[in-house]
Amino acid sequence: MDKTSSLFAPPQPLAARMRPRSLEEFVGQEHLVGPGKLLRRALEARRLFSSMIFWGPPGSGKTTLARVMARVLDCQFASLSAVMSGVADLRKVVEEAKAWQARGRRTVVLIDEIHRFNKAQQDALLPHVEEGLLTLIGATTENPYFEIIGPLLSRARIFIFEPLKEEDILTILRRALTDKQEGLGGMALKVTAEALAHFARKSGGDARRALTALELAALSTPPDEQGIIRVDLDAARECMPRRDLLYDKEGEAHYDTVSAFIKSVRGSDPDAALYWLARMLAAGEDPRFIMRRLLILASEDIGLADPQALVQVAAASQAFTWVGLPEGQYHLAQATLYLALAPKSNSTMAYFRAKAELDNKGATKVPTPLKDAHRDRQGLGHGQGYLYPHDFPGHFVPQDYLPEELTGVRFYEPGEEGAEPELLRRWQEFRKKVGEPGSEEGGRER
Repeated sequence: MDKTSSLFAPPQPLAARMRPRSLEEFVGQEHLVGPGKLLRRALEARRLFSSMIFWGPPGSGKTTLARVMARVLDCQFASLSAVMSGVADLRKVVEEAKAWQARGRRTVVLIDEIHRFNKAQQDALLPHVEEGLLTLIGATTENPYFEIIGPLLSRARIFIFEPLKEEDILTILRRALTDKQEGLGGMALKVTAEALAHFARKSGGDARRALTALELAALSTPPDEQGIIRVDLDAARECMPRRDLLYDKEGEAHYDTVSAFIKSVRGSDPDAALYWLARMLAAGEDPRFIMRRLLILASEDIGLADPQALVQVAAASQAFTWVGLPEGQYHLAQATLYLALAPKSNSTMAYFRAKAELDNKGATKVPTPLKDAHRDRQGLGHGQGYLYPHDFPGHFVPQDYLPEELTGVRFYEPGEEGAEPELLRRWQEFRKKVGEPGSEEGGRER
């Protein structure tokens, strides 16, 4: 390479320069590489037992650990990005792996963001992983059970990475400040404890994000009269103003956050429900999606315990349609609070018990009294024997409405909270007044 061009080559970011090169330097994920853990034992024994999928959030050490493992195991290492690479790149790695296999060396191939590979690209990996030519380490931020094809999953072991703890992030930042060769140790730099704590706290467990913010603060803060760059809390806040929310509308974080919101409302915790609501809105979730979930909750989890719940949410939905954001946050908050504070009942699940009965037994014959009498009453007797409820006291008369095959079956199980017990009591009083089905005579056939 031309020396002149190399002078202008951009330096690697601090996060790239500070990648650990040994297991001793690796920070975090103690549940995977801590003393006595499976991956630690495999590395200490210099044995790679199978292909692996590393699943976890950005900056948690997936790629770093894969590189460390290849170095510890003295394997030939190849790295592909699923975003930039295709089948042709994979073929090249395969040919090189065959050459290394002839020399007695194993090839570990890291495929970063492997969920970006389509089905055909993932299929192309299968024979080489199956025969042991390639040991795959796939790194992904998405749920592999949804994004990786089954045959490939069956040949790999899944390891789940957690966001790094604040103490882990602080360890990494302090190491960067003292490392004179790869880090910032060669600079006249002073970073306050408050600034470091801010970087660690607001990083969201992402070491790359924390190191990037630290480097930005160091390079953008002018030195003082003594030539010292002093990074204080204000500078840290400027370089990392707030924690970005990990939220992909089609990914795992989306479903997890929505699930937490629903469960908080169902669990009658208004504080948690408002927190998850705010988190979804801050991450850019479609407010109409949230309102739809609230409309479902109003019937699924409150139902007849508070019949006004559905009315309240429907009104809030209409109001939001007229108002929109940002003022529409009031309507989302009001609907969320109402449902969280309302008595709970899931008696509407009776419908799905009735549906299951239909699925199990198939369509049954409509009882003759319930058939339409307007067309076939004279010829077929449809509608004969039907008792018109409005001809009876209380506008109620017990009679059989279910098919004969389901006589006596009960789907509805009333709840015991809110208004539902009163609705049940009134219905039971009607039955006591008029007796059991078939005990009444008379009434018009309709």
